[in-house]
Amino acid sequence: MAGTPTSWHAAPLTWGHGPRLLEMFLEPTCPFSVKAFNKLGALLEQAGEDRITVKLRMQSQPWHLFSGVVVRCILAASTLPEGKDAARRAMQAVADHREEFEFAHHCEGPNRHATPDDIIGRLERYSGLTLKPAFAIPDLDREIKWHCKYSRQNGIHASPTFMIDGLVQPDMSSGDPVDAWVARLLPSRN
Repeated sequence: MAGTPTSWHAAPLTWGHGPRLLEMFLEPTCPFSVKAFNKLGALLEQAGEDRITVKLRMQSQPWHLFSGVVVRCILAASTLPEGKDAARRAMQAVADHREEFEFAHHCEGPNRHATPDDIIGRLERYSGLTLKPAFAIPDLDREIKWHCKYSRQNGIHASPTFMIDGLVQPDMSSGDPVDAWVARLLPSRN
């Protein structure tokens, strides 16, 4: 395909550089994942970027009918020169305009008339990013498949799911206040 990059790199969706690792498995159009994603900045600020590392893992889910398109857009954004910051901007655009990327009750509403190109165009407008060339990278699938495989290997099937230092936290929720997350990640701090 003309204009498609032949060499690319997807930036890891990682923030912070501390020893405690929180992995957040998120589906970008899921309201609970949006709630968790929106706490990322406050979590890094309260816990300290030198004390924790947060890695976002894309958890595409088929009942969110544009999930595959949106996840591909976010991972495509990570291949842009701004890397993880472009991906975060794309995720924030979806979070801020979630209804523009989701079906009502997972099956109806105005988005039934939307095409994948409509969804990509909306995300470009809301994020200010040019995504279509990166979306068209033929082997971008390898990055998408890596996220899927990693989730499955860790027994994760729904979003949001949280892992601390490689252990799934079944009682950790997007509804928890940020200070509760900090207490779980840094118990000796309290």
